[in-house]
Amino acid sequence: MKKQSCIRDVADLQQINSCIRKLHDVEPSIATLAGILKLAGSDARLKILYLLKDEPELCPCDLADILDMTVPAVSQHLRKLKDGGLLSSYRDGKQIFYVLREPYREILEPLFSNITKNKLMKIIAA
Repeated sequence: MKKQSCIRDVADLQQINSCIRKLHDVEPSIATLAGILKLAGSDARLKILYLLKDEPELCPCDLADILDMTVPAVSQHLRKLKDGGLLSSYRDGKQIFYVLREPYREILEPLFSNITKNKLMKIIAA
């Protein structure tokens, strides 16, 4: 453990070591969640994920209309989300449809429930 400069008199080594073990045990999950949140860190991408949470599929044209964006701009966001593994896509004729992959639906659901219930605005206003 690195020596740190601090004003405390005595370090609670049991607490510190317990926290280190907790972080070590969940490190892969923290890295995964950090990656998801990084990808969802733009308003447009978060809106796309939110919409795909309930919609079985959407194409870039639909999303462009819904979000009042250009198709190329939406496509860039979709590409980032797909490259990050959050979305899958399939082609039906000339159209490409995007789907939120199941493990990410479950991970993002608690965050989106706060949006749906306007909990975030209540928390911020408090």
